[in-house]
Amino acid sequence: MSRIGKKPIIIPEGVTANIQAAHIDVKGPRGELRVDFRPEIKVTLDAGQIIVNPKANSRIHRALFGLTRTLINNAVLGVTEGFTKQLEMKGVGYKAAVEGETLVLHLGFSHPVNFAIPTGINIEVKKNIMTLSGFDKQLVGETAARVRRLRPPEPYKGKGIKYSDEIIRRKAGKTAKAAGAS
Repeated sequence: MSRIGKKPIIIPEGVTANIQAAHIDVKGPRGELRVDFRPEIKVTLDAGQIIVNPKANSRIHRALFGLTRTLINNAVLGVTEGFTKQLEMKGVGYKAAVEGETLVLHLGFSHPVNFAIPTGINIEVKKNIMTLSGFDKQLVGETAARVRRLRPPEPYKGKGIKYSDEIIRRKAGKTAKAAGAS
């Protein structure tokens, strides 16, 4: 049995959960999320807690048990606290600005790159750091990955967009040959 899956999910004040046949709706101060779960998993609401249990003890049931509990817990955390990711830009002339529902990036190309900000994501730009925030963990992570993919960091000078906690392994550049060695 999953150690994580066994833990009940405590529902904080201001959050409501409604369990249907194959999904659970979680509403909170930041928004509303729906988490679908497989029929092999039983989800119950009991005295301000959400309890997740597998219906049998097969391999697939055990695999889905902890996953389902984590997805529901992320929904509860998202509608109460929210999630953030920070991206850092490094490079001469690299800059970003939010214009309405579009993130405009100057990344060393001959043209600015326009990135449409998905609904539910807020982006703040301060100097060379972009902070993405939202209540859906999957959407925040996917959006951060899509922005990073526009100009991933290169290993020689480290130029590009990287996560703020990411460590870029640097490579040594080409060295000059000794004079007269041919």
